[in-house]
Amino acid sequence: MDSFKQTMQDVLENNILRYWIDNVTDNVNGGYYGRVDGHDIVHADAEKGAIMNARILWSFSAAYRVLGKKEYLVAATRARNYILDYFIDKEFGGVFWSLDYKGNPLDCKKQTYAIGFTIYGLSEYVRATGDKRSLEVAISLYNDIEKYAFDADNNGYIEALTRDWKPIEDMRLSDKDENGSRTMNTHLHIIEPYTNLYRVWKDKKLEQSMRNLLDIFTDKLLNTETHHLDLFFDDKWDGNRNIESYGHDIEASWLLHESALVLDDKKLLRKIEPIIRKIAVAADEGLRSDGSMIYEHWKDNDSYDMQRQWWVQCENIIGHMNIYQYFREETSLGIAVRCWSFIQKNLVDWDKGEWHWAKLDDGTLNIVDDKAGFWKCPYHNSRMCLELIERRF
Repeated sequence: MDSFKQTMQDVLENNILRYWIDNVTDNVNGGYYGRVDGHDIVHADAEKGAIMNARILWSFSAAYRVLGKKEYLVAATRARNYILDYFIDKEFGGVFWSLDYKGNPLDCKKQTYAIGFTIYGLSEYVRATGDKRSLEVAISLYNDIEKYAFDADNNGYIEALTRDWKPIEDMRLSDKDENGSRTMNTHLHIIEPYTNLYRVWKDKKLEQSMRNLLDIFTDKLLNTETHHLDLFFDDKWDGNRNIESYGHDIEASWLLHESALVLDDKKLLRKIEPIIRKIAVAADEGLRSDGSMIYEHWKDNDSYDMQRQWWVQCENIIGHMNIYQYFREETSLGIAVRCWSFIQKNLVDWDKGEWHWAKLDDGTLNIVDDKAGFWKCPYHNSRMCLELIERRF
């Protein structure tokens, strides 16, 4: 296992983080470039997204916390300062969805998902440095979500609102999503930052928010017949329940477990652990013999998205290593090892750095989508490496 950990550190430092420092740092307009395409061409005038910048902040903060190298603190602080200076909406609270390349607000809607990731990044910076200002802003953003995005009547979090927190017609994260007012993905990436914030701010209200989110997952989002997590809902939690997303299932299995572990409640763990194990088993329906995990299954026409996206493979490894660590299931270790073999052979760009977006079902690489961009960030792959470095197996 020590050699596996060393491999993860080598990939993290020399393939992933080095790429972002060398290729994505914007020394002209500040922060980081908004896009480097699949051919490693920098698009200096691309818009800059809140999610990308928050994930950069998280990744370098976590790398500095774990490895202690000053260059990672410098990179994290660059991201932290840019977020505080440009992405935080100082008039209405929350964060802007995107900026132009010079740092001017471009899309001012309040996407709960993006606010969550900003909390995630800032709280990790606090874990790494103890920075009081970052903690203050993270707490303020938590309060914004609870004040404006939490629907107490229906018990859930609204997907998106206008800049001044009014209802908005189009709530989608991207044009690939259904326009639901409640989504599994956003709730997953609220409990994730809330858990990280709780590590540095043991607030009772935050604890209750986390416990309530776990209840939402078990009572609303979990499909009790299939043990997949359903994706899109309306205000009343009605939805088509027609998509099974294997990557989100396996990611949720370990993130929900992490939340219960951080709360350190044995009764809660007794409730959550059997559920997360069933979710992980359901996710395994997406496994293929080459060690990879495919993307999605659309139940209404029984079709599959067979692409092997980079982030799904990362969560496949973390999720199964989590099962192995806590429940000693040797088959899960084998799944993780086979998936890492697939990643090394198919997704890691050993020549130019970072990872390709996906391997397609016809065997070709997806180099149309970005190496670095609005949705392609040093988060899933850096987190996979860091999780395996930190965990005790």
